[in-house]
Amino acid sequence: MEDILRAIALGVIQGLTEFLPVSSSGHLIVARDLFGWEFADDLTFDVALHLGTTAAVIAYFWSEWLRMLRSGWDWLFRRDGSQEPGARSQEPGGYDARLLGLLAIGSVPAGITGLIFDVFLEDEVRSPIVVGAMLIVFGVVLFVAERSNRGSRDVASTEPRDAASIGMAQAISLVPGVSRSGITISAAMARGYSREQAARLSFLLATPAILGAGLLKSAEAVFDGVPTGDIDAIVAGTVVSAVVGWLSIRYLLRLVQRGTFTGFVVYRLLAGVFILVYFSV
Repeated sequence: MEDILRAIALGVIQGLTEFLPVSSSGHLIVARDLFGWEFADDLTFDVALHLGTTAAVIAYFWSEWLRMLRSGWDWLFRRDGSQEPGARSQEPGGYDARLLGLLAIGSVPAGITGLIFDVFLEDEVRSPIVVGAMLIVFGVVLFVAERSNRGSRDVASTEPRDAASIGMAQAISLVPGVSRSGITISAAMARGYSREQAARLSFLLATPAILGAGLLKSAEAVFDGVPTGDIDAIVAGTVVSAVVGWLSIRYLLRLVQRGTFTGFVVYRLLAGVFILVYFSV
């Protein structure tokens, strides 16, 4: 029962922080070190939490992803050859196929970075001190992007250079404490997107990255063997992270329609200072 309660708590942390601009990996690292929470197989449990939030973001944007995938399929196998790859189509569904291609472009930097530096990121930077420092540094980045944002661009205006630029920012989020949503929203606002559209683009771009990371870690977990003793905790953590993640996406998209990211900036600075002080003494 104690493992299940810990799993639920970590599921709530993962669901909240994966999509809010405060870093899920950083909060999981700190929570485990702060409370001494461990499972028989932390890798499998991490995979379960990430698959839960993957399910949340896919479920929330299900209709959009379905349109994009159908449109992409049509472009590949049913087009008449008159439409140039990546060009703006005037036909129904052309925008969806184009956006799918742009999201693919934006996913490349994080994918390559993750494959090349996976071992280094796992062994060298997963510490509370790194998390605390990154919370502060990229909290300031979010603040600057927020204050200087006067943009009104929407997702439909995205060009390949936007996707590549925001994708490179997403690659930085592999360092715990940076925050995938925080850095991509900051990068999008810097390129002139409105707060709401920056958040929307961030979530769409996060889907393939989170899914790819989840599948990669799932393969590692299956190779190492899934411990039967933690099955109940794994299921509980997955379900909770999925439900809380879906609610977090809904909350943030509503918040940015009329609010700002200032509250998250303040939280990042306070949390970062606390973590640095606590784990330095």
